[in-house]
Amino acid sequence: MKWDVMSWTADGYVVVVTMTNFQMYRHIMSPGWKLGWVWSKKEVIWSMVGAQATEQGDCSKFKGNIPHCCMRNPTVVDLLPGVPYNQQIANCCRGGLVASWGQDPSAAVSSFQISVGLSGTSNKTVKLPKNITLAAPGGGYSCSQATIVPSSIFLSPDGRRKTQALMTWNITCTYSQLVASRYPRCCVSMSSFYNSTITPCPTCACGCQNKNKCVDIPTIQSIVTPTIDNPILQCTEHMCPIRVHWHVKTNYKDYWRIKMSIINFNYLANYTQWTLVAQHPNLNNVTQVFSFAYKPLVPYKSMNDTGMFYGLKFFNDVIMEAGPDGNVQSEMILQKDAYTFTLSEGWAFPRKIYFNGEECMMPSPDQYPHLPNSAPVNLFLASSRAALLAICLLVFW
Repeated sequence: MKWDVMSWTADGYVVVVTMTNFQMYRHIMSPGWKLGWVWSKKEVIWSMVGAQATEQGDCSKFKGNIPHCCMRNPTVVDLLPGVPYNQQIANCCRGGLVASWGQDPSAAVSSFQISVGLSGTSNKTVKLPKNITLAAPGGGYSCSQATIVPSSIFLSPDGRRKTQALMTWNITCTYSQLVASRYPRCCVSMSSFYNSTITPCPTCACGCQNKNKCVDIPTIQSIVTPTIDNPILQCTEHMCPIRVHWHVKTNYKDYWRIKMSIINFNYLANYTQWTLVAQHPNLNNVTQVFSFAYKPLVPYKSMNDTGMFYGLKFFNDVIMEAGPDGNVQSEMILQKDAYTFTLSEGWAFPRKIYFNGEECMMPSPDQYPHLPNSAPVNLFLASSRAALLAICLLVFW
């Protein structure tokens, strides 16, 4: 998060705040981000472009011009799409939605402008805001204190002139799944063509503390609109809002085929711009992916075993609420490596699965679908034995 002071005013400054999401596969979904802080002095917000404060506060001491916000600890939210152009700046007004960097870098930035008053009008008199908080659906973000850094440099549209901010400070916010929740928010089930048994999600994979709040056949009028923090879930053994199913579908001579399904058990809550990350050693030889977009993630050049899947825009980039339409599916063909490929000991199943940046609970390895102990009897041999037995019986008769 970068704050660039662009100009001084009679009693303060105009600053452009830019938030960039560098997380490769975790985005901020609806209802969007909320940014808060505590002023170091008695600052007020005279006006805002591209965002708004949720509360005005007590501005009774001002005569004439009334500030946009007089709160000592303001909370700011993004504007919704479609606001008048005079209230917009670049990278604003998406309702607080911020895409992941790996999915769409152009939509991974959110900006707004603030005119601050009663704050000082020079680099020596301006005091940085304190106790910055970033709230997003699901929580889990912790922010550092603001730190003054070298001023940002800007290029003119023709690229021939450089200008710079009068003052710049940075804030870094990090995400922790443990801080967000005690329990996972998704789980993984498995199946295969060579075993009729389906390995389900572990029981209470996402905790059973809300077991008494789950519903089997919901009556919409009796359900309060759920949130990511307190969803209304379909009653299941795993009690997860999201289940990812990995099915080993077919084994060809040089290739093998996988089917992936994502099922939403959250009533009345959609998952927009979702992402699914899988870790498997054969992802270095992906031949074709159907109905999902795919992008390899290579954090280490020596390893190419992780890939990100996400929906196609206007087709399946939204996972609808629990029900007949509450799922998306895709299939993937991978080329075999003769030295490593095997169907034994669970090799064909993923090492880890992440949904929307959250690590999903995997089944215990000893429960993975296993190969049968013996192969079926050769049909030609069986038919020959049957014919021979028939001849013997005929001769005997």
